[in-house]
Amino acid sequence: MTRIMTHRTLKPSKSKYGNRKVKVDGYTFDSVAESNRYLELKYMLLSGAIKDLQLQKKFVLDDGFRDNDGKWHREFTYVCDFYYYDNEKKDWIIEDVKSEATAKDKVYRIKKRFMAKYGLTITEIRYGRRG
Repeated sequence: MTRIMTHRTLKPSKSKYGNRKVKVDGYTFDSVAESNRYLELKYMLLSGAIKDLQLQKKFVLDDGFRDNDGKWHREFTYVCDFYYYDNEKKDWIIEDVKSEATAKDKVYRIKKRFMAKYGLTITEIRYGRRG
């Protein structure tokens, strides 16, 4: 039987959006919300609802290149929080856990647009502040 571990909050540090890093099953997540989603997906994986769960999958949106002046521009990438195959939908799912603030981030919105250009949809899992 597989043991499901609960999350534990790591040493607090100042972050742009006020989130706290959390460690679960040896993985470090950027927020409690992201770690909670991981636990939900882990249950779904164990129940057979999903398969091939990957964390922090990288998508290359544009290759690196050297411009006419010889300056190197590194590749442009998007890294999702979770990537898995949904057995019911029969499709691959790209997920990103977002708060209202992080969903409005300009760089994220540009990367989301590039993903859409290549026919890839990001499913945003929204968690707001409670209390």
